[in-house]
Amino acid sequence: MDSLQGQLLIASPRLVDPNFVHSVVVMVQHNDDGALGLIVNRPLQTTIKDVCEKALDIPCELDGALHQGGPCEGPLMVVHTNETQSDIEVFPGVYFTTDREKIEWLLNHNDGAIKFFVGYAGWAAGQLESEIETESWLIAPADARVVLDGDMEQWSKLMTQLTLGKWIDPERIPDDPSLN
Repeated sequence: MDSLQGQLLIASPRLVDPNFVHSVVVMVQHNDDGALGLIVNRPLQTTIKDVCEKALDIPCELDGALHQGGPCEGPLMVVHTNETQSDIEVFPGVYFTTDREKIEWLLNHNDGAIKFFVGYAGWAAGQLESEIETESWLIAPADARVVLDGDMEQWSKLMTQLTLGKWIDPERIPDDPSLN
């Protein structure tokens, strides 16, 4: 399977794992060793400002929501639009970092779109491919709007876009739908 880095995984309605029900995941990395993604539509009640002041012990003017990136524990992770402060380019114009100095810089100087995550979604080698074969995930191209601006309703919006027309046979639609 080709790398899914820079793609979206949209949980299919049949995916019942409570960690991923109705989730939209941006794939940050995907190779033969496994995969790492971040759930983009799961904001927490905690704000970035709270995390900065309590956990990082640094001042912060940002007051956006912190997001639950997945069930695996990890460092604070950031998806943003500032190329100079990136570890990885996820897809054109959208970058990822876990480096503390880069994160501090982004907290104090960033004027672009940005989203902060705790936790991540991780898959061992071959695991994600198996889940895709069982149709647990739908795949769609990622774009900055979905990844950086998406909200809790993102899943239903994407499901509608991906499935619209999938079960409707255009040959059975009458010329005048009012005749139904």
